[in-house]
Amino acid sequence: METLVQVPAWVRERRERAARRFAAVGFPTTKLEDWRFTNIAPIAETTFADAEGWFAPAASLVSSVGVAGSVRLAIVNGQFAAGLSDLSALPKGIRIAGLRDGARDGTDGLEQHLGTVFSIDAHPLAALNTSRLDDGVAIFITAGAGVDTPIHIVTVTGGDGQAVAAHPRVLVVAGANSRVRIAHTFIGAPGSIYFNNAVSEVVVGEGASIDYYTDQRESEEAFHIANLQAHVSAKGVFSSHAFSIGARIQRHDIGIALEGEGADCTMNGVYLADGARLMDTHTALDHAMPHCTSHELYKGILAGKAKAVFNGRIIVRIDAQKTDAKQTNRALLLSDDATINSNPQLEIFADDVKCTHGAAVGQLDEEAMFYLQARGLTRIEARDMLLHAFAGEVLDGVKIPALREQLETAFFTALARDVELKA
Repeated sequence: METLVQVPAWVRERRERAARRFAAVGFPTTKLEDWRFTNIAPIAETTFADAEGWFAPAASLVSSVGVAGSVRLAIVNGQFAAGLSDLSALPKGIRIAGLRDGARDGTDGLEQHLGTVFSIDAHPLAALNTSRLDDGVAIFITAGAGVDTPIHIVTVTGGDGQAVAAHPRVLVVAGANSRVRIAHTFIGAPGSIYFNNAVSEVVVGEGASIDYYTDQRESEEAFHIANLQAHVSAKGVFSSHAFSIGARIQRHDIGIALEGEGADCTMNGVYLADGARLMDTHTALDHAMPHCTSHELYKGILAGKAKAVFNGRIIVRIDAQKTDAKQTNRALLLSDDATINSNPQLEIFADDVKCTHGAAVGQLDEEAMFYLQARGLTRIEARDMLLHAFAGEVLDGVKIPALREQLETAFFTALARDVELKA
């Protein structure tokens, strides 16, 4: 980390304020309502060294998840790694800045937006991230730019034989009437222990459109905490698609504020867990203005003694008339010991709205399994076909073909490797 002399005053002030906040509240415990099903004591009780620089497998890990035809931005142990990035396909209308250098040279928009899209009071681990704010990437899309080339952020975390902690940071600012697709992959060396505490902030300008894909493929011994917060202006469109197959403990907070009239949001996700792993997803959709729409669909597949938490909150403010919001959460339990806690929440303060939510938890349809097996499929093949159909509704929403193919391969490779067939 840089010395205080080198750090701009506004960065130093935000770090210090966040450090004071985290010092006051510490790691969340199960005594807090938003964390009562998610025990992160294994993180708080583990001694992690600060991740510094590259580690041996970093380059191969970055290249292993590359998406053909995209601009690649590599973040290694929280630091922007220009040497592992590929900006050769960078189109007009996009400007990339490393947060450290951008803060120092006064890059336009950085001070205005960095650390302002979320509240450190509501997100203690995002406060921890901000207290360590040092580097990462910022992506600026020029007003009116229609960008067809995908942007792929690859965040790699790990240490050479030691448990480390990293706090990567991403900022995306889309100018009015611009358009872009961004994928963000998280990965680490298989079997390695580390703590990845990531924060991403997204600002969607008036009439702009952003598709944001979160792809979590961490080591199964890793701890993954991610916070994605977005502000959407009038007639802006923000789509979040989250895919998770890794980590021992995952907590994913996604908060979307629809701050302008006519804004639209899609929030989809699918996750897979087995063993004794825990996957917690907390989503929040804040309808602050009239004529806004949101559609949310989350699906989970759990085996072994895996646990999942889904907490989906929709707030409709008093002025947000003509809101149309729909939320659906479904989970398949492939063993009797797998569990999920699903908690949909609607807080409606306007009277002219359409808001629905639904949650369903079940097992594979044995009649469908019998039907497929009667036509020559093995039980495993029948199961995989049904699970493919279950997850496919979300996977099919990926608009970057190379990424969709990679996600499907990773998802079903993990399924074959990790999920034990129920006898």
